[in-house]
Amino acid sequence: MRFFYAAQVFFLALLAALMVFGLAPATVQAQSQAANQASKTPDSPLALPVLRSRVTDLTGTLNEEQIAQLNNRLSAIEQAKGTQVAVLLAPTFQPESIEQYGIRLAEAWKIGRKGVDDGVILLIAKEDRQLRIEVGYGLEGALTDATAKRIISEVITPHLRREDFFGGIDAGIAAIQTIINGESLPPSSNASAVTGARMAEGNLLPLLGMAAFFAPMLNRLLGLSGSFLAGGIAVLVGGFLLGSWVAGVFLGIFVLLFSFMRGGTGLGGGMGGRGGFGGGGGGFSGGGGGFGGGGASGRW
Repeated sequence: MRFFYAAQVFFLALLAALMVFGLAPATVQAQSQAANQASKTPDSPLALPVLRSRVTDLTGTLNEEQIAQLNNRLSAIEQAKGTQVAVLLAPTFQPESIEQYGIRLAEAWKIGRKGVDDGVILLIAKEDRQLRIEVGYGLEGALTDATAKRIISEVITPHLRREDFFGGIDAGIAAIQTIINGESLPPSSNASAVTGARMAEGNLLPLLGMAAFFAPMLNRLLGLSGSFLAGGIAVLVGGFLLGSWVAGVFLGIFVLLFSFMRGGTGLGGGMGGRGGFGGGGGGFSGGGGGFGGGGASGRW
C-alpha cells in the first residue's frame, strides 16, 4: 500500500513538474508572439486585385449590364486614342491612404502604353467615401491635377452623394474622354461671370463695325434726328446682344458721336475726321505605362 501511495505521489509530482516546466515555455512563447504582433502595424497593406477587366468592382455595387456598358466605353477610348482607362471600386484602401494605394496599384497594373504612359485609373473607396484619379506621366500635361480635381468635384461626386455609382463613374469617364480627345471642360460655375464678360467683348467689335456703316447713312437721310435714332437703336441692340445695358449705353454714345462726325451734321457745325474699325471588356491587361503620382483625390 505504501508503494502504491508513493507511486501516486510521484506521478502527481511529475505531472505538476511537466505542467510548470513543460507548458510554461509555450505560454511564454505565445505571450511573446502576441506582444510582437501588437508592436507591428495593426494591418498589412491590402493585396492588389488581379487586373482582368477595365472595370473591377470588389463591392458588388454594379450589375453585369452596367459593368459591360462601362467596359465598352473604355474599350472604345482605347481603340480610338490608344489610351487605357481602368476603374477600381473597392470597400476601402486602408490602412494606406488612397494616394499610397493608388500609386502602388498603378505601378502593378501598368495601365497605358509603354513609353507613352497614357494610362488613367479611377479609384473609389465606397465605405471610406473617397475617390481618386491616378494619371500617367504622358497625360499629366492634358489631364492636370487641377482638371482631375474638377472632374472629381463637379462631375463625379454629385452622383456619388446620391448613391448613383454607375452614373458617377460613367460621367467621370466621359469627362476624362473629353480631355483625352483634346477638348476642354465646360467652364466652371465660378467662371461664368468672366465668360460672360469675354463674350460681350467678342460681340462688341462687330456691333461697332455695323454702327460705323449705318449711323452716317441715317444722319444723311434724317439729319440730327437720324443720329439720335441711330444712337437709341444702338442702346437697345447692344443691351440685348451684349447682355449688359452699360455696354449698350456705351455703344449708343459711340454711334451718336460717330454719326455726327461722318454724317456732316453736328450740334454746332460739321466735324471732320476719318477712322476705321476691324475686328476647343474582358481579357484586359496593362500596356506597360508609367505613373508618377499625378492626379487628384476627393471625398463625398
